[in-house]
Amino acid sequence: MARFNKIQVIDKIEKAPIVPVFYHKDIEIAKAVLKACYYGGVKAFEFTNRGDFAHEIFSELVKYAAKECPEMAVGVGSVVDPGTASLYMQLGACFVVGPLFNPEVAKTCNRRLVPYVPGCGSVSEIGFAQEAGCDLCKVFPGDVLGPKFVKGLLAPMPWSKLMVTGGVEPTKENLESWFKAGVTAVGMGSKLFPKDKIESQDWNYITQKCKESLSYII
Repeated sequence: MARFNKIQVIDKIEKAPIVPVFYHKDIEIAKAVLKACYYGGVKAFEFTNRGDFAHEIFSELVKYAAKECPEMAVGVGSVVDPGTASLYMQLGACFVVGPLFNPEVAKTCNRRLVPYVPGCGSVSEIGFAQEAGCDLCKVFPGDVLGPKFVKGLLAPMPWSKLMVTGGVEPTKENLESWFKAGVTAVGMGSKLFPKDKIESQDWNYITQKCKESLSYII
């Protein structure tokens, strides 16, 4: 059961519009990264379904967040089918993100009033996703589509809430380009978590990078 409802999750993402995208098979590292992001001002964290037994790591991470990061909404990413969405919602996922749009996942999430953020690469896909009840759509891959796609889409569809993922960097220039184009939020993965920083367990770097990134857009 999700700790936050649909409205609360969207509100968290809008107020602190950076959603870290992270996966690691070591639960202790996942916990440390989650807390570092929380200290940095992040309020929504996407743990991706990308490794064997990822759901077991996720289950522990959700329990940890409830105690140590009480205002953090933990969601799951890389979900492409309704069965996987159901599994993670049973484990407490507050939101479900996918690289593509699957109407059956939308139905599964809507049944429990859990936000589904599908990956969309065209205006029509975003339109279909909105018809299926997706309040927030993921523009993906962002580095291919670019800020001009966002700006162009919002002209005839200004009600759209978009989160871009792929090619987002924690720099003033990059972040400002997306938010000036009109995105609601951005998802950020490897650029926020350099491999060497994870290996050296430099959690303060992640906290400071989150703070710095949010300062460019809030």
